[in-house]
Amino acid sequence: MEQKRRPVSDWLPITKKELEAHGWEELDVVLVSGDAYVDHPSFGPAVIGRIIESEGFRIGIIPQPNWQDDLRDFKKFGAPKYFFGVTSGCMDSMVNHYTAGKRKRSSDSYTPGGQAGFRPDYATVEYTKILKQLYPDVPVVIGGIEASLRRVTHYDYWADKLFPNILQLSGADLLVYGMGEQPLRELLKLLKKGVPFESITTIPQTAILQPKDQPLPKNKNWEDVSLNSHEKCLEDKIAYASNFKIVEVESNKLIARRIIQETGDFNLVINPPFKTMTEDEIDRSFDLPYTRLPHPKYHKRGDIPAYEMIKFSINMHRGCFGGCSFCTISAHQGKFIASRSEKSILKEVEQVVNDPDFKGYISDLGGPSANMYRMKGIDMDICEKCVSPSCIHPVICSNLDTSHKPLTELYRKVDANPKVKKAFVGSGIRYDLLVKDYNKNLNVEEAEEYLEQVVTRHVSGRLKVAPEHTADDTLRIMRKPSFKYFHKFKESYDRIQERNGLNQPLIPYFISSHPGCKEEDMANLAAETKEMGFQLEQVQDFTPTPMTVATVIYYSGVHPYTLKPTFAPKTKEEKKDQHRFFFWYKPENRQWVKDKLLSVGKADLLERLVGSSSTRSEKREMPKWLKEKRENKEGSKGDSRSASRTSRKGKR
Repeated sequence: MEQKRRPVSDWLPITKKELEAHGWEELDVVLVSGDAYVDHPSFGPAVIGRIIESEGFRIGIIPQPNWQDDLRDFKKFGAPKYFFGVTSGCMDSMVNHYTAGKRKRSSDSYTPGGQAGFRPDYATVEYTKILKQLYPDVPVVIGGIEASLRRVTHYDYWADKLFPNILQLSGADLLVYGMGEQPLRELLKLLKKGVPFESITTIPQTAILQPKDQPLPKNKNWEDVSLNSHEKCLEDKIAYASNFKIVEVESNKLIARRIIQETGDFNLVINPPFKTMTEDEIDRSFDLPYTRLPHPKYHKRGDIPAYEMIKFSINMHRGCFGGCSFCTISAHQGKFIASRSEKSILKEVEQVVNDPDFKGYISDLGGPSANMYRMKGIDMDICEKCVSPSCIHPVICSNLDTSHKPLTELYRKVDANPKVKKAFVGSGIRYDLLVKDYNKNLNVEEAEEYLEQVVTRHVSGRLKVAPEHTADDTLRIMRKPSFKYFHKFKESYDRIQERNGLNQPLIPYFISSHPGCKEEDMANLAAETKEMGFQLEQVQDFTPTPMTVATVIYYSGVHPYTLKPTFAPKTKEEKKDQHRFFFWYKPENRQWVKDKLLSVGKADLLERLVGSSSTRSEKREMPKWLKEKRENKEGSKGDSRSASRTSRKGKR
């Protein structure tokens, strides 16, 4: 309804006809994307397009072009004046297409109607090759998460082999890694001054390929560090693994070195990253004139699932200092937090609540991790010398300010908006930051105030957290805290619920088949969570993705920081068996669990999982305090509030 009332010129043009609505005859930049065009700050292609527009360039987007016909989609705008930009979209195209078991997915959340098949495998490479075939003289700049995480020699799980860097695979001229605002603005500024594209070689947070016989670009402020060559990595898995530590450390330093890797007849040159975006810089990105809507051409094709999920959400910051071994967030967004100003966030809240379709419920006030807003080093001089990939593992850094007060105050300001009935925290919360036994920096009073605010005002029926495992050995490899701290967090959570007469279950997320995890660990996980009253529903099978510690272990068999052998489940049978322990309660798995545990002499685990004491966990156990209230008929008032809340949730 809203889309029909707006002129098509409110969006960036995606057809030749739409150029006329903008008063343009040709374009300076053409952006090719694997996603449908959603003009919203949560969608990277829209952010890039709006930045290019804000710098005074004429920009058009070719979303989800057909790569299997006569390539007319790639030709519709002709050659741009400066360059083509290419991104696979908001996801790596292979993660988008395939499950952890390498089965083809039947849907695509970034396509209208959720339809699959609208982008190729290895989309960044495929799109770039086509553009180079059609327009060999026009530079191609690649970026987005697919390009970012494949910027050096990397293991590809789907092909089960090492690939060279994506510049070499695709033939692109320049790679922008990480969040692209700063390097993109610098590139546009130089082009506007008339600097030839081929001479632009020293922009931070970019990478180029250049012939070995050419001297490296000069920058007196940068030190260099060399990786093992691509050819050496092909011969020696240890050489490949040792490269990863260098790349991860340099990617997460405030003052990093330039990385050089030989590959064939070329040198891959990866310039150091920009410093973390300032508040003004990140506000500038979020405050661009987005319509916050999908392009009207999709109106008849159905909803875009990824958009429907975030259309009434607010992203408050970027980056994550967790450094989890299986996660790509810090590899792409960095470990230092870039937080928006309250003014910018509240301005976006106003935009959301004034949407004609808004019903009063903000789906998420969050970020990569919901509760890292405004957290940073107390003394940034110390941070400049830091080489740790995580600020909270194996312990929380004593120099990290983990105050939750700014976040609590911001939640309250959002709540004060008369059009907001509820603003939920849908992003995962780092519970370890809220446990005094683990977080020695914690202000207990502020943490209690934050958690009370979340529990009473911002939980949509259930709160998700991600302990990921229960085995300490596996958790150390994951760079996650011991499971005992989850118990501590649950105690605080349950205490606050009891105080407020609430029954909002915690939903813990776990990963199976992660490097370091054995079948016995999965059986213990199943037993321990069962005894806590959980019947697990959310299960993720580990998927090796480029640029993570866990993927390096999976391929090489060694930990990249110690180079010591480290076990990883690899076969389909191993992965399937680990996954089945999650669902011990399903009738079809019970006999298998019994046989498996008896065969390895684990009768104690068998009794804990499927013995005579198992009946009480067929359903999620009710908290003890609530059970007592119901049995004594003392909690009827609280129960009626809970029932009313559930009813309202159902209507939503």
